[in-house]
Amino acid sequence: MPNTPSLVGEGASVFALGKSALESDGVVIDTLLKTLGYSRQVKESLVDPCSGLHGSGVAYMFVAMEALADGGVKVGIPRAMAYELAAQTMLGAAKMVRETGRHPGQLKDDVCSPGGSTIAAIHKLEEGGFRAALISAVETAATRAAQLGKK
Repeated sequence: MPNTPSLVGEGASVFALGKSALESDGVVIDTLLKTLGYSRQVKESLVDPCSGLHGSGVAYMFVAMEALADGGVKVGIPRAMAYELAAQTMLGAAKMVRETGRHPGQLKDDVCSPGGSTIAAIHKLEEGGFRAALISAVETAATRAAQLGKK
């Protein structure tokens, strides 16, 4: 299932081949889905978990982007500029992960100077349960996707 960034050619899609599907069917599906962005063939057992990550994950990123922009507004940045900066920040971070092949934790560490503002802010995110909230969101969405698939 493609996600909504497919509308701008930056979607993420996964698919599983059924028992009677041929390898050539997978090639056709992959070729079609790649016109929308990223595509990957997975085992059937990974479709719902992937949906919880990439299908619903877009909404998580929109919430994070909105919160970043709200933080910018709180400290005096005009709203339109705050949204532009938040969007570009997320785009740049994603591009760094994809193009460098480095682990996101390594890239985060590169930004966190000892005793600096970024590590202080990361501490606040950790205190607020940022990681746990995202992990739980993916798990909840994957579970719900599986439930909906059984209906």
